[in-house]
Parts: sequence; C-alpha cells; structure tokens
Amino acid sequence: MNGITGTIISMFSYNFIVRALVVGFLVSLCASLLGVSLVLKRYSMIGDGLSHVGFAALAIASVLNMSPLTVSVPIVVVSAFFLLRLSEHSKIRGDAGIALFSTGALAIGVMVISLTTGMNTDVYNYLFGSILAMSKADLRLSIALSVSVLLLFVVFYNKIFAVTFDETFARATGVKASLYNMIIALLTAVTIVLGMRIMGALLISSLIIFPALSSMRLFKSFRSVTISSALISVFCFLTGVIISYIFATPTGASVVVINILIFAVFSCVGILQN
Repeated sequence: MNGITGTIISMFSYNFIVRALVVGFLVSLCASLLGVSLVLKRYSMIGDGLSHVGFAALAIASVLNMSPLTVSVPIVVVSAFFLLRLSEHSKIRGDAGIALFSTGALAIGVMVISLTTGMNTDVYNYLFGSILAMSKADLRLSIALSVSVLLLFVVFYNKIFAVTFDETFARATGVKASLYNMIIALLTAVTIVLGMRIMGALLISSLIIFPALSSMRLFKSFRSVTISSALISVFCFLTGVIISYIFATPTGASVVVINILIFAVFSCVGILQN
C-alpha cells in the first residue's frame, strides 16, 4: 500500500502530469454536465463527430506549425453550429449528419497528414490522446475556456433544462430554444477540443456519454443525474490517470475502461433496486 501511495504522490512531481490533471479535471466536469443534455436529446454522438472535425483541425495546425488549440477551437465551433443547423433544417438529420461530418473530417485529417508529415507519433497522440501533449500555453487557454463553459452552463442551467426535456413546450412558453441549442453546441465544441489533447479524437466522446448513462441507471431527476454524472466523470478521470501512470497504459483508454466498469456497477445496482 505504501508503495502505491508513494507512486501516486510522486506523480505530482512532474509538471506535465499536474497540467494534465488540472485540464482533465475541468474538461471532465464540462463533458459530464453537457453529456446529460446531449444523451437525453438523443444527440450524444455529436461529440464523436466534432472530435473527428477536431482531428482534421489539429492536422492542419500541425502542418502549418500553428497552435493546435487556436486553430481547432474556431473550426470545431463553426462545425458544431453547422451540424446543428443541418440537423434542424435539412433532410439529413441526427446520426446521418454526424456520420457525414465524422467520416469526412477524419478522411481530410488523414489525407493532410499523409501528404505532409506522414503517420507519426503526433498522429497517434491526436487519435488516442497523450498526457504529454499539454503545454503551459495550452494549460492557460484550457483553464480559461473550461471555466467559461462551466459558468455559462450554470447561468443558463434552467433554460438548458427546459430545452432538454420538452423543447416544444419550451418554445411555446417563449424560450428561444434554437439559441440555447446553439449554446449547448458551442459549449460541447469547446469541451471536445480541450479534451482531445488528453483523450484523443477516438475516445473523447466517452467523457460525454458514459457518466450520463451510468447516472441514469440509478437516478431519475435532471439535477441528481447531473451531479452524479459530474462526480463519476471526475472520479473516472483521476483513477484512469493514476492507473495509466502506475501501469504505463494509454491515458485515454485507461479512463474509458474505468468508465465502463462504473457503468457496469451502476447497471447492476439499478437492476437490483428494481
């Protein structure tokens, strides 16, 4: 036990791990809070689609030697708005629109990289995440954006709740549902880009989906599910990072595996309660 405790304490002597923990903690909170709304609106795979757009943006930033976050955030935000509009006002709806974006963006990213730097370690890190990817500049920008996402979620909590549960009724009572759907899309896009650096393009959507689904196995109210989702997300991230450090496993994959285990436990408890 002392050996494991000493190993965990030694983690905090590395600046890159501390940076990853700070950003990961904030991103986990953002993703879990937004995930409840996205899952209930049956739009949870938007994270997967936007993460692939983010991969393409990161590939372009790498080729142009520009800051990954500076390039990725505006591209993914614009894509989130366009995807939302496509779903609302086009014959291409929901999962079809996401699939269109997802595969197209991933293909563009792979093409850009293959024609320039080739499939190297950086590409692997973009796809599956790397705890080493967070620089000091990324840390400052990530903290600012994450805090902004959390504040906006708290400020618009009641409106987000309204458009999540009954968008038609919300519109009838004067709520500008389209505006708040766009706010959800904006916050999701920013969260996806921030989380990609650690979780990777192929795994970041797990931070959105798993905590919300796990919480729904036991809790019924929106508030209780949201609080539970936030606690689960933070716990799974921190545990995943510790396991990754001790056993030298990929960070993103370790976090996802812990989320799967928590989902299985909550599902079993939920079945027993019923």
